[in-house]
Amino acid sequence: MAAMPLDTGRVSHLQLVADGEGENAPMAAQQPSVDHGADIGSALRAARAFRGLTLQDVADATRIRQSYIEALEALRLDELPSRPFTIGYVKSYAKVLGLDGDAAVARFKLDAPEDSEPLRAPVGVRHERDPRLGLILALGVLVVAAIVLWNVAQRAIAKDTPPALVAPAQATAAVAAPGAVAMGGGGGGGGDGTVPLGAPLPAPVESTTPEPYKTPGLEDAAANGGSADAVSAASKARAAEAAKAGPDPGPVLNVGAPFRAKGAVYGAAQAEASGLILQARKPGSLTVHDAAGAIYFTRWMAAGEAFRAPRNAGLVAEVSDPSVFEVYNGGVLTSRMPSATAALGKLTVAPAAPVAAPPPAKPQG
Repeated sequence: MAAMPLDTGRVSHLQLVADGEGENAPMAAQQPSVDHGADIGSALRAARAFRGLTLQDVADATRIRQSYIEALEALRLDELPSRPFTIGYVKSYAKVLGLDGDAAVARFKLDAPEDSEPLRAPVGVRHERDPRLGLILALGVLVVAAIVLWNVAQRAIAKDTPPALVAPAQATAAVAAPGAVAMGGGGGGGGDGTVPLGAPLPAPVESTTPEPYKTPGLEDAAANGGSADAVSAASKARAAEAAKAGPDPGPVLNVGAPFRAKGAVYGAAQAEASGLILQARKPGSLTVHDAAGAIYFTRWMAAGEAFRAPRNAGLVAEVSDPSVFEVYNGGVLTSRMPSATAALGKLTVAPAAPVAAPPPAKPQG
């Protein structure tokens, strides 16, 4: 009977060559180690060639694809799976060849370090800092501290400094001549044509709270039931009456009444006066100027204040309301301002002579 050939089936060449030497087979005396060659891939390829194994033999023994075995020996990491799988492949490959798996992994990490891991400093090299950097930082801190301290000191000095006082000479000059005013020219002032103003005066009456406004005809409409028609009719009636009556002439003019100072008297002195006095019975403005427009006197007059006109010719008075100012000649009331603008020469008139009382009649016998 003819001899039958031995059926080896799918037994790999690795098992036939190793002949029972598994992963823990001892390394041959002449076999290259993991430190052989330029990298771990060269060392594994040299050890495989020394044992006479093919790439397919290693793939069958480690259950790793042959393409991965080729990429690992060439150290083409971009063709291999993730790094943990590659490290496992290196360890399994080394054990199949009878090499130290941990040593092979250590050699692989040296040949292909991980990008995310920081590079180790070279042996014998120290990280030295520039000493000038510390000096610059210290100087910057000192400058900032000096600026802060200077600002704090300035605030403390400004807080403790007493307020400035008004010079006594200026205050005395301001009240040296009460009733005097600045004059533009031709007045009775000093050498420079000006004299100091008097002491400050109280606020005018207009600055106080005004009386509440009352709608014309409101009271009549309320008395008639408060209807809108009644309000309108009462308002129209009040307006018609006011138009017929004309402007309010104020109190009855008491011609011949003597002048009485009810407030400050401005203008010319008694010796230089012309005998004409303008007195405000209500607050109003008064401006006196010459024909050329040079201001001789201007002021907002309070109720009771008066202006004594000088003997200068050609002066003109302008008032805000002619019914507010009363005209006195020779110390007695003669009239009110005829208009908002009037020449002082036309206002100056001789006061009427008092009428002598008739002698008493003699009793007849």
